Amino acid sequence: MIVQALVNLFKIEDLRRKVLFTMGIIVVYRVGAFIPTPGIDGHALSQFFAQMAGTPGGTLFGIMGMFSGGALQKATIFALGIMPYISSSIILQLLMVVIPALERLAKEGGEEGRRKLIQYTRYGTVLLALLQTFFISLYLENPAAHGGMVIVPNPGWNFRLMAILTMTTGTAFIMWLGEQIDQYGIGNGMSIIITAGIIESVPTALWQTFILVSPFDPARQQLSYWKLILMAVMFFGVVIGVVMIIQGQRKIPVQYAKQIRGHRVYGGASTFLPLKVNQAGVIPIIFAQSMILFPATIASFIPHEGFRRFTHAFAPGNWIYSTFDGLLIIFFTFFYTAITFNPQEISDNLQKYGGFIPGIRPGRNTAEYLDYVMTRVCFAGAIFLTMIALFPSLVSSPKILNIPFLVASFFGGTGLLIIVGVVLDTMKTIESQLLMRHYDGFIKRGRLKGRR
Repeated sequence: MIVQALVNLFKIEDLRRKVLFTMGIIVVYRVGAFIPTPGIDGHALSQFFAQMAGTPGGTLFGIMGMFSGGALQKATIFALGIMPYISSSIILQLLMVVIPALERLAKEGGEEGRRKLIQYTRYGTVLLALLQTFFISLYLENPAAHGGMVIVPNPGWNFRLMAILTMTTGTAFIMWLGEQIDQYGIGNGMSIIITAGIIESVPTALWQTFILVSPFDPARQQLSYWKLILMAVMFFGVVIGVVMIIQGQRKIPVQYAKQIRGHRVYGGASTFLPLKVNQAGVIPIIFAQSMILFPATIASFIPHEGFRRFTHAFAPGNWIYSTFDGLLIIFFTFFYTAITFNPQEISDNLQKYGGFIPGIRPGRNTAEYLDYVMTRVCFAGAIFLTMIALFPSLVSSPKILNIPFLVASFFGGTGLLIIVGVVLDTMKTIESQLLMRHYDGFIKRGRLKGRR
């Protein structure tokens, strides 16, 4: 079925062009992740991160590097990845709640308003990238922050300006690549770029797992076979759970009243209104990670004992990190759902076309009922997202399995959730394109209503 769907995909010229364009953008992104920033000793930098492995700071850099596809540890032109853009999007969406002018621009501005908001997000991305790259340049040229290692042979403002210009330009270019996928490719550009970076780190995690198991040298074995089997079982369990929650819906029955116009009868049909359990998708996970990693990143680049303690407190695996991460995921799940799901608008549309929910009065009562149901459905989705995100912290705990955090994060958690979510969304997009052209897609026959 999947092979036939792939064959059908490449039969359609327009769809084939979109898929190949998206793959080409991913290749460009991955090539840029290996172009070094001028003025940095790459060998010394790799030695420093090798020494940092296993420490709270090393774990923090590992998580940040996962979102940039390992570019941060190499200090390449794409070191910041897409995280400044995500942070800028969060800030702008939060400002819409407190600034009426931005809220009006989003709701009433139409296409012109949407373009202005995108432009504001771009400006915010550049400003955040300038701020982060400035601290990164200070951190790289300070030998005291690297145990005496000289990573920047010629420190000074020449290096700082070059690093700021190079990395900020790289972030702006990644943002442009994502927008090109949105316009000419297939799927959500920013999510696909993040996913490409995460998948790039999977072989490294598998190699680390192989080293921990050491099947050919039992004396160096750090991970027993029963733990490996348990991790594999949990991996498949998490994947199945993620798919079920992402696909899960609460179906609200809707009845349309019969309307007689002339000699014809309209309406009278019964249908349902699908309320997704995970209405926000992977957005809360990405937003929460961005909000936690941004201050921790800035603090880690400042050589001060107080900031260093702050970095360690917010390092993945720490209970403070886990608590704030869970609370932010729940907050952004409700926040993003409130932005994308408007019960009053849905109620007005139902009433306009003669639809109603059996047992519920049209108008205000319908809006309140939809809000009531969506709040409880959203709460279940938020709890699930939180459990998946905190899964690596629990598994890596010394009191449970004591598995290295960076290994555990690929057997469940943020990375796995983003990969599964983005793959499902992209498959749905391709599926809809195939069905529009009367081709079989990835979903088995009979699973979609209306197909025979």
